[in-house]
Amino acid sequence: MLKNVAVVLLDGVHPFELGVVCEVFGIDRSDDGLPVYDFAVVSAEGPQLGTHCGFTVSTPYGLERLEDADLIAVPAGETYAERTYPPELLAALRRATERGARVLSVCSGVFVLAAAGLLDGRRCAVHWHHAEQLARRYPRLTVEPDVLYVDEDPVITSAGTAAGIDACLHLVRKEQGPEVANKIARRMVVPPHRDGGQAQFIERPLPKAPCDTVGEVLAWMEAHLEEEVTVEQLAARAHMAPRTFARRFQQETGTTPYRWILRQRVLLAQELLEGTDETMDAVAWRTGFGTAAALRHHFIRSLGTTPNAYRRAFRGPQAA
Repeated sequence: MLKNVAVVLLDGVHPFELGVVCEVFGIDRSDDGLPVYDFAVVSAEGPQLGTHCGFTVSTPYGLERLEDADLIAVPAGETYAERTYPPELLAALRRATERGARVLSVCSGVFVLAAAGLLDGRRCAVHWHHAEQLARRYPRLTVEPDVLYVDEDPVITSAGTAAGIDACLHLVRKEQGPEVANKIARRMVVPPHRDGGQAQFIERPLPKAPCDTVGEVLAWMEAHLEEEVTVEQLAARAHMAPRTFARRFQQETGTTPYRWILRQRVLLAQELLEGTDETMDAVAWRTGFGTAAALRHHFIRSLGTTPNAYRRAFRGPQAA
């Protein structure tokens, strides 16, 4: 049963991510009939810690407080992706999972869990900005770069900033039921569950090709996304045999012509949904999907959310 919660800090902690855990687990909401957690902020590096915003945080609790916790949360920090961590903290995290406790990270706090070996052979989430670095530094884990959080019980990891709210509410929902999670979310004025993932927020510029033998074809494809074309037609434009063109295209872009066009159509749809009031049918026609149903299908597969939800997220409810 989730009763005893500790959030552990290192120097340079991010106040918002710390605040997320404090908001969900550290506030007495018994007046609403909600559970009260035995909550503590714990320091892994002395009684006073700095934040990346310039002020300090002090707490009387040290790592010994972790020994009884049902949940240990690790929020993000300024240099968590590059630094080393106190061996006694890593050992405490390992002991916690061995005795059945859960650990949860928010954003770059996942680097601490990875350093403790808790993510070896597991999937995990992290802010998309850190995904490549995390995978490179800890090759035994599997990064899920498009999701808000990953539950690999007893280890729960979340992506950047507000995704920590999603992960915390998910854990409350899992342990104490949807009614408790919904009431906490209502008090926080946040949705109890968000559709989609962080894929919709990731900037995806066009990949730079090492060569440029298909460069002119790429430019033509980008300018004619609304047209249906075959590999044979593209190969003829590049003055190549279809098989040679397909092989060269894969080498220079890292993907197939079909997937390249599909990705560019989704990118164009994102731009139109963010910057215009065009109807879904108009967006579908301009991006080459043809129908609003096809646009919705490919948008969900690519970004994990619907075109309408995406437009609401970036332009407000009135834009949908």
